Amino acid sequence: MKKNLLIICTVIATMSFMTNNKQKDNTLSKQEKKEGWKLLFDGTTMNGWRFYQNKKVDDWNIKNGELYCKIEGVTKRADLITNDKYENFELQIDWKIAPKENSGIIYMVTEDNGATYESGPEYQLIDDDGYPEKIKDVQQSGANYDMNPPTVKVVKPVGEFNHTKIVVNKGHVEHWLNGTKVVDYQLWTPEWEQTKAKSKWKDVKTYGMSKIGHIALQDHGGGVWFKNIKIKTL
Repeated sequence: MKKNLLIICTVIATMSFMTNNKQKDNTLSKQEKKEGWKLLFDGTTMNGWRFYQNKKVDDWNIKNGELYCKIEGVTKRADLITNDKYENFELQIDWKIAPKENSGIIYMVTEDNGATYESGPEYQLIDDDGYPEKIKDVQQSGANYDMNPPTVKVVKPVGEFNHTKIVVNKGHVEHWLNGTKVVDYQLWTPEWEQTKAKSKWKDVKTYGMSKIGHIALQDHGGGVWFKNIKIKTL
């Protein structure tokens, strides 16, 4: 009996330790601060963000420490972009998608075009299984949209938060999803040019050409939530 009681007490103590030491959402640990991470979302404000081309919109909001894009009750829409521009960086972000919806994280974005995706590559976020239209492998979660498909499917069920990491370093790009690298490519190489020539971007001269730009969260009709957004320059 004493042995069983000791085991139970040990389990409770371990669970309590894990709970108390779990890092709060939208914060940086001492180690992360030491490593040079910068928090891009504080959980309560949109400080550090603005709307693409400074448009006047009403599609983004914050609730329960999550930055989200509304599906209903919206009159004008636009993507949300960082105030700052980034060249070589590691971005980490948690996201979840509503049933039948899709969105994206777009990087190295400029504001010279009609849309963010006309300049920057897009890390795809989508309801892989429930999207109402048939999607190709280059449109699945984690893909470099219409360019590079994810090598493995590791996306969580709709409604659960996924963890994404995007690394851009001197033209070399990695997409990570839930701890697994799913895309790896090099910008501006002959192989990249060939891939672009076979994609929807073949006639978009500005696509993927900027070496520095904003991070954008896409409004593709809403139904997407973000938290724990942080970045480290490389």
